Amino acid sequence: MVERKHPAIVLDLSANGIGIVRSLGRKGVDVYAFDTGKKYKIGKTCYATCKSCPDPIKDEDGLLTFLLNLGKTFCCKAVLYAGSDDFLYFMSKHREILSMYYLFLLPEHSTIHALIDKRLTYELATKYNIPCPTTFFLDQEEELEDILNKLTFPCIIKPVYGHKFRQHINKKIIMVHSAEELKTVFPYYRQFGELMLQEFIPGDDSTFYKLATFLDEDMNVKALFTLQKIHQFPPNMGTGALIISKRDEEIIDVGLPFLKELECRGVAMAEFKKDPRDGELKFIEINSRLWLSHSLTEACGIDFAYLYYLYLTGQDPEPRLYQIEDIKWIYLVRYYLAYLQKREYGEMTFNDFKKGLSGNKQYALFAWDDPMPFLRSTFSHLYNSWKTKKQEENT
Repeated sequence: MVERKHPAIVLDLSANGIGIVRSLGRKGVDVYAFDTGKKYKIGKTCYATCKSCPDPIKDEDGLLTFLLNLGKTFCCKAVLYAGSDDFLYFMSKHREILSMYYLFLLPEHSTIHALIDKRLTYELATKYNIPCPTTFFLDQEEELEDILNKLTFPCIIKPVYGHKFRQHINKKIIMVHSAEELKTVFPYYRQFGELMLQEFIPGDDSTFYKLATFLDEDMNVKALFTLQKIHQFPPNMGTGALIISKRDEEIIDVGLPFLKELECRGVAMAEFKKDPRDGELKFIEINSRLWLSHSLTEACGIDFAYLYYLYLTGQDPEPRLYQIEDIKWIYLVRYYLAYLQKREYGEMTFNDFKKGLSGNKQYALFAWDDPMPFLRSTFSHLYNSWKTKKQEENT
């Protein structure tokens, strides 16, 4: 018989956190979910007791006190989940004291740090001979002139610390089409954190693939899942909008040994892009936590969030290594906004958009039994998109 006496604490109320909350809450687990002010207001869900919490970057001590006081109120340890890199890094940094009241499984802190610091991530990939896009790191703006003749355009600017950068600029990457444009925009973005310049690998959104693993304390594989992106928002440089469950042995053969070499205990996700020029998978990033579209795994018979709960509460779940294929995961508002952008450039028709909505699917946020996160998120996305468009028209 499955025991659910241990509560679950979810630090994140984005679509990622909502997926964790719903997976556990629908199975009878007592769930508490927290995020910073604005995200809390957008993400409140009926499947958890939701409250705002101190910011893990701006008020680290406050968040630690908040969680320790909360942990003391439970009769048994709660399972602790991080849905974003800022919460993950906080958990890892304070793991010793948090483990007095919470259950979680993470790689060593040095590994967590290396996976969040993209400079160190790139060094790890090259150390283990994992193919990567050509990458340059700049410590000083003056170094830009020295590498211009080594760059091909378009290229991309990426923050070394993405979670900190996005507190100022809500972009994962910035596409740059010429040397002159790079000279103009680099100083602006540099003020928000360290940056790296990277080769842009051609190919549309469908050339992105992900491998997700759950490795236990002894590095045994408890869960394995692969997916293919179909559409992102923003196109070419954003997060998943439409994704499909697809077993891919090549990405398993490349990614699983790499994650084991890094001793990525717990949940991890590695992303690759297939380079159409040589057919080779090029490494993009690793997240040592549940990822945005993880709720797709439940529909595919694996359910990473719940397996993690069962393992940490000593219930020894059977490994789940084979998925149901061809199930779609759709983040409706982002899929719609991606369609509008792609339609503008002749890359997608309305019939293409409708076809994407067909078949067996799992929605990121839409749910009849918990409608408010979907409604709030949709309004927020549409408003921000309208505001951005107006700003661009006025510049």
